[in-house]
Amino acid sequence: MAPSGYRHPDAIWRASPNINDRRHGGGPDMVIVHHTAMASAEAALDRLCDTDPPEGLPPVSCHYLISETGGLWQMVDEKDRAWHAGLGAWGDVKEVNSRSVGIELANTACHPYPEPQMAVLEDLLSGILSRWSIPPERVIGHSDMAPHRKSDPGARFDWRRLAWRGLAIWPEAGTHEGEDEAGFAANLERIGYRAPEVADAQALLLWAFRLRFRPWAAEERGALDAEDCRIAADIARRYPAKNGGSAAG
Repeated sequence: MAPSGYRHPDAIWRASPNINDRRHGGGPDMVIVHHTAMASAEAALDRLCDTDPPEGLPPVSCHYLISETGGLWQMVDEKDRAWHAGLGAWGDVKEVNSRSVGIELANTACHPYPEPQMAVLEDLLSGILSRWSIPPERVIGHSDMAPHRKSDPGARFDWRRLAWRGLAIWPEAGTHEGEDEAGFAANLERIGYRAPEVADAQALLLWAFRLRFRPWAAEERGALDAEDCRIAADIARRYPAKNGGSAAG
């Protein structure tokens, strides 16, 4: 049975005022991983709890923040809606904040994520997935659901490590045949990617897909190739996006 709420016993509690109720009335069924892209965890913590942000910036929050040394803060109870995802979609979910737990990692994406930080993230994810019965394919990056706006957690984040521990997904090696460009687009949609309403939507989707499943190729910005198609076909076959409720939920 899912909890009515949860405050992590090992986290430093610092309540953010930037919260409200989840709009669909249930608990989370996704986890979104972010990086802060700020100078320090403390600066990010202040921003995530700020009711008077710099001009032009909205108030934001997340459920958890993990420092590079493994410090853990919680700002929002897991039962509540934090303001971390913004505009975007995944599968049938268009209002991601109401359906997700948000985890911020203190990192600028200019270097790999340190071992203490990854170890705390693994422990945190294990508990969240167990408490809310969230499958590993529902752990995604901010760039997955908002490829037109976001690049986090970036190409240096170790998704394969999480997948080895059953906390995310990763493509299988093998000879599963890919498809052509039309098949690639269809497979991305089966996985959960949604094309943003911008002129270069397909290029952005390819880039976001590579950030997640082929990060060594993400910086090249090259054309779609057979390996992209093979990986997309593999993930779509094993982990098709499942409807989690209302398309507006």
